[in-house]
Amino acid sequence: MPISKIILGIDPGTAATGFGVIHQLGSKIAYIASGVIQTKSQQPMEQRLIIINRQLAKIIKKHQPKVAAVEQLFFCRNVKTALAVGQARGVILMTCAQAKLDLVEFTPLQIKQSITGYGQASKKQVQLMVKQRLSLKTLPKPDDLADALAIAICCSQTNNWK
Repeated sequence: MPISKIILGIDPGTAATGFGVIHQLGSKIAYIASGVIQTKSQQPMEQRLIIINRQLAKIIKKHQPKVAAVEQLFFCRNVKTALAVGQARGVILMTCAQAKLDLVEFTPLQIKQSITGYGQASKKQVQLMVKQRLSLKTLPKPDDLADALAIAICCSQTNNWK
């Protein structure tokens, strides 16, 4: 009998944290939910991090995933942006750990390679493949949401977790 699991993909950010939830049954995957946790740039950073924590905790409680897959911060030209995204990632990792989820991390290259077969694929190529793989009627948008679904799909194709 195939193993059934719910996978939560997360694309970290301080202004927009994308999330995507899929169901995996054996080698088949199906879309459950997706969205973006948004914060306002004029809010103090600590308030933005609290919002990410609380909203993500609600998503976890609602969908009961077994595993969370998070994009690694691989490269960033702007140091200030990298630090902010790193803070958001820390809150995301902590929230997942508090929920006792298995946690896996993937680089952008690994995700693109897994989804499109090409590690330098464009955002549009990733969106098209996510749409196809999950049999969605429309292109998943915005990018944060599409990336989160791609991360979840990437996770479904690996055995790096229990």
